[in-house]
Amino acid sequence: MNDSLKLLAEGLAGRGFAAVRFDKRGVAASAAAGPALEYDYRLDMYVDDAAAWVELLAGDPRFRAVTFAGHSEGSLIGMLAAQRSPVDAFVSIAGAGRPAAELLREQLAKHLSGPLLAEANAILGSLEAGKEVAEVSPELYDLFRPSVQPYLLSWFPHDPAALIATITAPTAIVHGTTDVQTSVVDAELLAAAAPDAAVIRIEGMNHVLKAATLDEASQLQAYFDRSLPVVPELFTKLVTWLNEVR
Repeated sequence: MNDSLKLLAEGLAGRGFAAVRFDKRGVAASAAAGPALEYDYRLDMYVDDAAAWVELLAGDPRFRAVTFAGHSEGSLIGMLAAQRSPVDAFVSIAGAGRPAAELLREQLAKHLSGPLLAEANAILGSLEAGKEVAEVSPELYDLFRPSVQPYLLSWFPHDPAALIATITAPTAIVHGTTDVQTSVVDAELLAAAAPDAAVIRIEGMNHVLKAATLDEASQLQAYFDRSLPVVPELFTKLVTWLNEVR
């Protein structure tokens, strides 16, 4: 859609840092590895895969260290994978600092009102309590359809701030000042939980690592225009930190 993670990997490789990316279970070349039914997907599956990749790379003599860099939901997955795999460094990029249900509640409040917002909040409350919801309005179906609720149930209990506090490897928290999905508040929560972590602030970078203002048109262009580059400052600051800790 915007090639931001591909561009990030290519940029790091061009600066001497090998980057490994893989399709998530059930997606593209990894489609056959996923469950047949959406109802059977769980966050733990992605954590298992991430941890297995770290272990594989750690045993490969071509690499002297393994850094896990997780973007958005991948930040949480990386924190969980770091609990059981030999990560030499960890980077959270645009990661949430709050449980997912809390973040969703805040995001939905910006776009919904009245009965729909009340229903969304009720569904979130039920899922936080571990209970699926059978009836979902058409306007909310894409987000809360019954077949995706088990995945949400596996995602919601995790608190990123509590998890990042347990990581003993060198850690960096990267955030852009024009990110409208996870905000500066999330970065501050992560930083407060991991006071030894480096905080890398990128002015004018949005959630997909591209230059954007807070204007909706600017954000949409960044999300859908593949020709836009990743903000160059991200490479400068991230590579400097990686060279310091590896």
